[in-house]
Amino acid sequence: MIERIPFGNTGHLSSRIIFGAAALGGMKPERAMATLELITAAGINHIDTAASYGDSELRLAPWLRAHRSSVFLATKTGQRSYAGAREELRRSLDRLGVPGVDLIQMHNLVDKTQWEQAFSEDGALRALIEARDEGLVRFIGVTGHGTYVAERHLQSLERFPFASVLCPYAFVMNRGGPYADDFESLYRACQARGVAIQTIKSVAARRWRDEDEGRRLSWYLPLKDADAIRRAVHFVLSRPGLFLNSSSDATLLPAIIAAAEGAIEAPDPVALETDAVTLGVEPLFVRDVMDDVRV
Repeated sequence: MIERIPFGNTGHLSSRIIFGAAALGGMKPERAMATLELITAAGINHIDTAASYGDSELRLAPWLRAHRSSVFLATKTGQRSYAGAREELRRSLDRLGVPGVDLIQMHNLVDKTQWEQAFSEDGALRALIEARDEGLVRFIGVTGHGTYVAERHLQSLERFPFASVLCPYAFVMNRGGPYADDFESLYRACQARGVAIQTIKSVAARRWRDEDEGRRLSWYLPLKDADAIRRAVHFVLSRPGLFLNSSSDATLLPAIIAAAEGAIEAPDPVALETDAVTLGVEPLFVRDVMDDVRV
């Protein structure tokens, strides 16, 4: 069984593998239902989707009719204005077929101009606070990508007591440098304040290249080797308090689940370095070089 730990100060014991429901975005209903049955069998009790994830919310709706009470349900809005966020949240609730969600997150809030707009009087945060007061959401979080996200999350936490943050965490991005330093500062702050930390892109190998063959079920080339996936998963879960959001490539889900079941051990750094060399693992984001945001 996958370990469950407190999701920050929310009072919910969440599985340390969170199902990244972006994987459902382009699926046919039958395959989506089979995928959700897989996570149910694995004991995953936390689902993370977003308004921008294609048909993901629609694919979740039939399954939620029978399972809503047993999962922590999160979605996201990419809108930065009060009116836009209010409308998008209500659309998400309608598409999900639920009266409320456990967590609404401001999606990819990193850009300075957008950040200032979201926190303004006519910004998205006010709409989400109102939704919480109305009982439509229970908690509010913030997510982001790129190498400036950890620094931005720290600034966000100074402005509002978010319940959770989400950002990249992978061996090749976090073995040293400015992003690793920023992440450590964020980690310490979240641990001290009881803020849940969700991690993404942990099983990514690198960005796609023109010559790469095969189906592209995520915007990056993922790890495929089961042992490398296990080491990547354990790199995250051996760190107290971290959660790992599964890949948008659902074919990786069985390997991620298998890696998370049973005892978790910090992987040998030499083995991780070997994976990086032999499998061509590269950072998805490089500060001021490849810092463009993909979801």
